[in-house]
Amino acid sequence: MNVTRSSPPARGAGSNPPNRFEHLSFERDADWDPEQDPLPRTVFLRDRSSKIITTNDSPDVGFEHSINPYRGCEHGCVYCFARPTHEYLGFSAGLDFETKIMVKEDAPKLLREELSAPGWVPKVIALSGVTDPYQPVERRLKLTRGCLEVLAEFRNPVTVVTKNNLVTRDLDLLAELAGCRAAAVFISVTTLDTELRKILEPRTSPPGARLATIGALAKAGIPTGVLVAPVIPGLTDHEVPAILEAAAAAGASFAAQATLRLPYAVAPLFEEWLARHVPEKKDKVLNRLRALRRGKLNNSEFGLRLRGEGIFAEQMARLFQVACRRAGGLDREPELSTAFFRRPAGAQLELGLPEPGGRAAEGRQTGRWPHGSSTGS
Repeated sequence: MNVTRSSPPARGAGSNPPNRFEHLSFERDADWDPEQDPLPRTVFLRDRSSKIITTNDSPDVGFEHSINPYRGCEHGCVYCFARPTHEYLGFSAGLDFETKIMVKEDAPKLLREELSAPGWVPKVIALSGVTDPYQPVERRLKLTRGCLEVLAEFRNPVTVVTKNNLVTRDLDLLAELAGCRAAAVFISVTTLDTELRKILEPRTSPPGARLATIGALAKAGIPTGVLVAPVIPGLTDHEVPAILEAAAAAGASFAAQATLRLPYAVAPLFEEWLARHVPEKKDKVLNRLRALRRGKLNNSEFGLRLRGEGIFAEQMARLFQVACRRAGGLDREPELSTAFFRRPAGAQLELGLPEPGGRAAEGRQTGRWPHGSSTGS
């Protein structure tokens, strides 16, 4: 495919750090002039993956199956924990992650094949577990919508998390799934500061648009929550109560949060971002992170990587719980169900599953988004 397009100058990362798996890397000269050599345009590349549903057995991730129609993300959030995944493709976790986007053009077709397979046991699928399924190119390619069409046809439950109001385009499909207790959506809100959003998450929807998205989803009868993530100690942690209050007022019925993670190349990228944009807060943010991570900027230990530990972690957890209670109405966590799953040719009977409208307690699964603490923890 190798399609290129002009793009705005805003980028989250300011450089392309070396790939930890590669011996060679490209470095700009010290006298690099961005006016003469602008930041790279976005390039879309075909991803020839033969499967679309991925599985994981991580003990602190609340889903086993997920779908990622795209690898890499145009949103360009500088803190994104998924940036190092681009290194497995031979790219950098920096600018490459937000400018070299791998596109799984066959995602809906592959999903249909996998849901039709006799070995598929219906379970909640996360859309997506790594990169945002509603990043800007989705407006044109509609791969996420294609996957939702398949999920709606099979009535397989799905949880969606996004920072983009483009999700409202698919209200029809999400509402159809919600009618079968098979859909829940989290809108991720990091900050209500519009100017901070522009440099922290340059190509995401503004905070006001995300709150409006919560309202539109809730009005359509779709269980909708707010994911306060990542909470950045010393930079955005003071906003948690205001975010929860605004989300509840907009129509959110549940909430979760996750603390900033800085795996591998994300740590130096974030340090560089702090020095460039908020130098006066750099030491405070990094020192607070080290206090949460046993003196380091990252701790990948299961159970701790999403929340940290110590007195600051406890304070952040208590603040979130108290703020949820004060905001009110954020304790209605959805219970998704596989009871309505069907295959087009009536194969649900062959699996011993109930007809649509039947009840199957064993088919109910939580709709809790896994990346952090929910209101029930």
